[in-house]
Amino acid sequence: MEELFRISYPVAAADYSSAGKASADIKRRLKQLGVGGDVLRRVAVASYEVELNLVIHSEGGELCLTVFPGAVQLVSSDVGPGIPDLDMAMREGYSTANEEARSLGFGAGMGLPNMKRNSDEFDIKSKVGTGTTITMRFNLSA
Repeated sequence: MEELFRISYPVAAADYSSAGKASADIKRRLKQLGVGGDVLRRVAVASYEVELNLVIHSEGGELCLTVFPGAVQLVSSDVGPGIPDLDMAMREGYSTANEEARSLGFGAGMGLPNMKRNSDEFDIKSKVGTGTTITMRFNLSA
């Protein structure tokens, strides 16, 4: 499928002061491209959740937005500890966030479930000691 637009955002580990900047830019760019309503809201929620996961749980990574003629794709890839139990991590309320993240109001255990709920296609691959890659697609038409 032909790419119409692609941009990548580096996301640093534990950089809480910058958390949310990439997802805000993604929302702004998609709005400029004419993506509206429900899709824009769902991408905004998912991109914010995945960006925060990069900040909280990884040793740094990248969030990549790609726009295709009929879909938007977000890919998050990180260097990090990986997720030892994906089934548990996908449960609402399960969190491995550290005390710093919790003290800032993050780490409620809704990140992965919110990403899956808001995307039309959701795939997660994780290897302990290596990192995690999350791919989400959002259809632009019914």
